[in-house]
Amino acid sequence: MPDITLDIIELLLTAQVYNKYPELDVNDLPKQVRKFYWNREQRTVPKPIRVKTTDIEKLFDIDSVDSKLKMLPFVAIDDMDFSVRITALEVGADWFQKRDGSMDKIAHNPVLAYHYEKKQAEGADYSSAKSKVRPKEVDREWIESLIEEISKEEGGGEMLKLAQISAPEDIRQTLREFILTTEQEEEVKKIVKAIQYRDYLKRIGLYDVGKILMVGPPGTGKTSLAKAMSEHLAIPFVEVKLSMITDQYLGETAKNIDRVFALAKKLNPCILFIDEFDFVAKTRSSDEHAALKRAVNTLLKAIDDISLTNDGVLLLAATNHPKMLDSAAWRRFDDIMKFPLPDTDMRKKILDIVTKEIEGDFDTSEIASLTHGYSGSDLRMVIREGVLTALVTERTELTQKDMLNAIAAFDERTVIKTNEYED
Repeated sequence: MPDITLDIIELLLTAQVYNKYPELDVNDLPKQVRKFYWNREQRTVPKPIRVKTTDIEKLFDIDSVDSKLKMLPFVAIDDMDFSVRITALEVGADWFQKRDGSMDKIAHNPVLAYHYEKKQAEGADYSSAKSKVRPKEVDREWIESLIEEISKEEGGGEMLKLAQISAPEDIRQTLREFILTTEQEEEVKKIVKAIQYRDYLKRIGLYDVGKILMVGPPGTGKTSLAKAMSEHLAIPFVEVKLSMITDQYLGETAKNIDRVFALAKKLNPCILFIDEFDFVAKTRSSDEHAALKRAVNTLLKAIDDISLTNDGVLLLAATNHPKMLDSAAWRRFDDIMKFPLPDTDMRKKILDIVTKEIEGDFDTSEIASLTHGYSGSDLRMVIREGVLTALVTERTELTQKDMLNAIAAFDERTVIKTNEYED
C-alpha cells in the first residue's frame, strides 16, 4: 500500500479521534493538521473537523483521492459535500496499526497515541507523543489571530505599527546553534525556569524577575539570542527599536512607549525585545528638553509596571553603549547579560557551526587565530565572502586561500568604515 494512503488514513483517524474525545484540544493535533484547520476568529481548531477531498488534495499534493481510498471498505466519500470519513473507527484503527511505519506516526501524533493508549496498544504513549509536538503558540497562524483581534480594538492599529512581531516558527537560528559564555548559559537557564515556574513565583510574591539588560558591542548576538529564546520558549517575539518610535513630537514618543508595552501585554506570553535602549534612556542632563525627560520617565515607569510574573512578558533590552545609560535605567533590570567579543576558542566553535554544511579543505583553527576582535557577525560575513568569491569561479568547495582572502577583504572594509582609509 503506498505511503500516501497511510498518511491519508492518519489524517482521517486524527480528525475522528479528535472529534470523539472532548479532553483532546488543539495542542494535541500534529502541527500540519493544526495549521491547516486553524480558525483565526476562534483561535483554535474547532470541533468537529470535517475532512474534505479538497483538503486531502492540498495537504498531500495529489490529484485523485478516490483512487487512493477506493480499496478500503471502512472509508466513505460523501457525493454531496465531498467529505471523507472512516465509517468504522476501530476497523480503521486496526488496519492502520498493522501497516509498516504506523508506530512511528503514532509516536509523533498525540491524538492517535491517546486513542491507542486507551486500547492498550503496545508502544502507544500519549505523554511521550505530546512532548514531541510544540504548542500552538509557535505557529504563525496563532500570531495572526492575535494581531487580527488587536487590530479591531481602539488604537490597536497604532500599536501594531510600532513593533515587528515574529512567531517562534519564523526564527531560523535556535539556541543549539549558539556558542555562549558560561555566564550567558546560566542566565538563559534562569530565564527558562522563571517562565516554567511563573505560577510559583506569583504565589510567593516574587515579581521583579524577567527584566534583562543585554550589553555588548555590535554583532555579538544580542538580537539573535533574544530571538532564539523566543523559539526555544515557544512564545512570540515582539521587537521594538526605540529610534523607530521616537516621534518628532516628543509627547507622541511617550504615548508610543505606552502603546508598545500595552501591545506586549496583549500578546502575552511573549518576549518584548527593546533594541537601541540607549536611544531614549540615555544620561539625562540639566539642559535636556522637558518633553524628552518625560519620554525617558515614561519608559522607566513602563519597565517598572511590567512583570513576567504578572503579565507574562519577558523584557529584554539591548544596548551597544552602556555608558550612555544613567543609574535610573540600570536599576530597572534584575540582571545584566554581557556579550563580549568571542575569544579564540569561541571563534573556532562559531566557525565550525557556520561552515558545517560547507565542503572544502580549510582550517577553522587558523582562521580563529587570525580574527582577534571579530564578532560572531563579522565571522559570518567572512564566510559569506569566501563562499561568494568561490562561486564566481564556479566552485562550491572552499579552500584555506578563499578564507584568508575573505579575512583580508573584511579587514580592508573595516579600515574604510573607521575612516582610516587614505587615498
